[in-house]
Amino acid sequence: MSKHYDLCINGGGPIGSTLACLVARQGRRVLLLERNPFVTEPLSSLDGRAYALAEGVIPLLEQAGIWAQLPRPAEAIRAIHVLDGQGPLPRASRRQIASDGLTFQPEDAPAQRPFGWMVEAYDLLAAIARTVSSHPELDVRAPETGSFDFREDRVDITLSSGEKASASLVVAADGRRSALRQQAGIGVQVTPFHKHALVAAMAHEKPHHGSALENFLPQGPFARLPLPASDRHPHRSAIVWTDTPQRIKHFHDMPAEAFARLVEERLGGEALGKVTLAGQRWLYPLASQYALRYTAPRLALIGDAAHGLHPVAGQGMNLGFRDVRTLAALLEEAWNEGSGTARVDLGAPALLARYQHSTRPGNFAMLLACNGMEHLFSTHNPFLRGARQLGLKALERLPGLRRSFVQQAMGL
Repeated sequence: MSKHYDLCINGGGPIGSTLACLVARQGRRVLLLERNPFVTEPLSSLDGRAYALAEGVIPLLEQAGIWAQLPRPAEAIRAIHVLDGQGPLPRASRRQIASDGLTFQPEDAPAQRPFGWMVEAYDLLAAIARTVSSHPELDVRAPETGSFDFREDRVDITLSSGEKASASLVVAADGRRSALRQQAGIGVQVTPFHKHALVAAMAHEKPHHGSALENFLPQGPFARLPLPASDRHPHRSAIVWTDTPQRIKHFHDMPAEAFARLVEERLGGEALGKVTLAGQRWLYPLASQYALRYTAPRLALIGDAAHGLHPVAGQGMNLGFRDVRTLAALLEEAWNEGSGTARVDLGAPALLARYQHSTRPGNFAMLLACNGMEHLFSTHNPFLRGARQLGLKALERLPGLRRSFVQQAMGL
């Protein structure tokens, strides 16, 4: 006989695994499928990829038990310098608005909390692997895949090992090319940007003091994000460089020293001293997408299966965690409301409708905002450049608008 689960999550990345831990902590029976093996120890040599997590995401990871399992510390983002072009960087010691940008200081955040955190990718994945194995209600299968037969009262699951199972609800957390989304016939609207992003870790002589840089250039944004120290490099940052595919490929193929000198130029005058490459260089084509629906009978989409954003505002994964927070709360509420009954159906159409209503409009608005920001800053148009300057000055001069902007970006 096949085993029945309240919930099956297909995809054990940060989004799917966090949801699995939260629902398992509610006492629900959860099956988590991940096609890659879980590894509890990070790579000995850091490869340069990292996650930018909004401050509002951290309580969710703490509740799931993941944050406490990080093998190495994360780096807090305590100041953000925004530049419009390649002008001089505002001084970090005081807030200064110039014709080319502004600086968000620690006092701009509620209770001077960090704006966000930078976490090495393999550190977060190791923390997830350590956590998912600690929940008695969580059945982790990795590496494992499955096929899904959606029926009126359940979903029948056949694992690649041949084992049979069933679930009341299946959650697709299997990425932008979600097989479950395709199986359900849910279409996606894709907006290509005809740009690529280059991601790399850089070492520098002087400390970054927890500051981040977002330099908006006509070719695309250039970001520097603070990383924690490593055994070899006490001062490190991650860069995300956006430009045309041809130029990004050229930067990727440059000798390491020449590439580092070019990065120094793009830092806009930051006093970080000599910069060197401290890892691999990674290339990613950029496009935004959103699913035309977030649900189908006994299926819910979360994270990249539901939406993908331009990295200009660093909100892609953070938006996925908002999906997790909403869906976990709805599942807990449904279970509590149905306590005392023979069986609570977590795949009920009404619950799925509430999930879509609670998430999709806000996510779509964020997608439009990121697309608009990319268009607004990646242009030579003098009218749009003037509009950018007015917006930056408004953020500087209107404290209420500034606080609202900061809290939205922090996910609070």
